[in-house]
Amino acid sequence: MKFKGRKQLVLGAAALALAVPVAACGSDNSNKSDSGSSSSSDSKSKGSVAVLLPDSKSSTRWETVDRPFLKKAFDAAGVKSTITNAEGDKSAQQQQAEQAITNGAKVLLLVNLDSGSGAAIAANAKSQGVKVIDYDRLTLKGDSDYYVSFDNEKVGKLQGQGLVDCLGNKKGAQIAELNGSPTDNNATLFKNGYDSVLKPKYADGTYKKVADQSVPDWDNQKALTIFEQMLQKSSNKIDGVLAANDGLGNAAISALKQRKLPQIPVTGQDATLEGLQNILNGDQCMTVYKAIKKETDASAALAVQLLKGETPSNATASVNNGNKDVPSILLEPVAVTKDNIKDYIGEADFPKKEDICAGKVAEKCTAAGL
Repeated sequence: MKFKGRKQLVLGAAALALAVPVAACGSDNSNKSDSGSSSSSDSKSKGSVAVLLPDSKSSTRWETVDRPFLKKAFDAAGVKSTITNAEGDKSAQQQQAEQAITNGAKVLLLVNLDSGSGAAIAANAKSQGVKVIDYDRLTLKGDSDYYVSFDNEKVGKLQGQGLVDCLGNKKGAQIAELNGSPTDNNATLFKNGYDSVLKPKYADGTYKKVADQSVPDWDNQKALTIFEQMLQKSSNKIDGVLAANDGLGNAAISALKQRKLPQIPVTGQDATLEGLQNILNGDQCMTVYKAIKKETDASAALAVQLLKGETPSNATASVNNGNKDVPSILLEPVAVTKDNIKDYIGEADFPKKEDICAGKVAEKCTAAGL
C-alpha cells in the first residue's frame, strides 16, 4: 500500500543493523544551533550533514531527544554536522538550509514545517548535488531522496484502539477528535489510522463524534482554546478525547480540570514525561512510544552512507509522496498504558523512572509496579 497510506514494505528490526552507536543523552539543549567537527580529513573532504529541526512547540522531543542523539551519532561516526531549529519559521528554515549548503553540507536531514517549503528546500538542494532525507515527516510532492520515520498510520490505529479499550462499548459515548497540525502530513496519517478504528464505531452507533478539529502548528495553547470551545458546544458532554499527541492531550485534560469535570479517557503520543505522569494519575489513558533513538540511529547511518557515496542498505521500504516512490525506513510504534510503562523504563529515549515518579506521582508509580 502506498502513500497516502501506501506502503510497500515495513521495516523489520534488521533494518537497523547499520545504525550508528549513540551515547546516552546529555547535551545542553539551550542553544538552537549546534555544530560538530571531525578530526578525520577524510570525512571533511566529503562534506558535512545538516539537520534542520522544525520548532520547539509541536513537541519537546526535537530539542530534548532528537538533537542530542543526532549530534552524538554524527560525532561518534566522525562526521561533521550542524543542527539548527527554525522555531516554526519557514523562511528561517529555508535560509538555514541554504547556509548549510554554502558551508559544505552534502546531506540535509529535514523535518519540514510544511510540504511546500520542504519541497522548495529539497529542490534547491538537488540543484546543487545535495542529498535530502525527509526526517520523521514526509514532504508531499517533493524530490527528497529518502524518508525515515515511524509507521504513522499504525500510530493512529494504536491511538484509536487505545481509546476504544479505555471506553469499552459505552453506547452513545460522545467523542471529540483533537487532531494535529493540518500542514503536517504525519497528522493526516495519524488521523487516517485512528479514524479507521473509530468510524465503524460511529457508523454502528456505539460512539458519536461530536467534535473534530485540527490544531494549527500543534500549538498546545490553541488546543486548549479549541477544546474549551468543544466542551462549550457540547454542554460539557464529552466522554472521550482522541488527542493526537501528549501536548494536545494535556490541553484537553487542563480544560476538563478547569471546569471541574470528571476524568475521561484521553489519548496521546510521544511518551513524554508529562504524558506518562498523566497516565499514572488517571488523567490520560494511553500514549504511543516511538523509540526516537532508533530513528536517529537509522537516520544517522543513512546520512553517513550517503556522505560516503555508498548505496544505503537499510532503506528497504517505499512510500509514495504523490510525486514518486521514496526509499524509506519505517519503524514500529508501540502503545503504552499504565500497565506496561514499566516495560520501557531504562530505554535510552524514555523518561527516567526518577523523573516520572517525582513528587505526588511516587505513590501512583508504586501502585503501577514501577
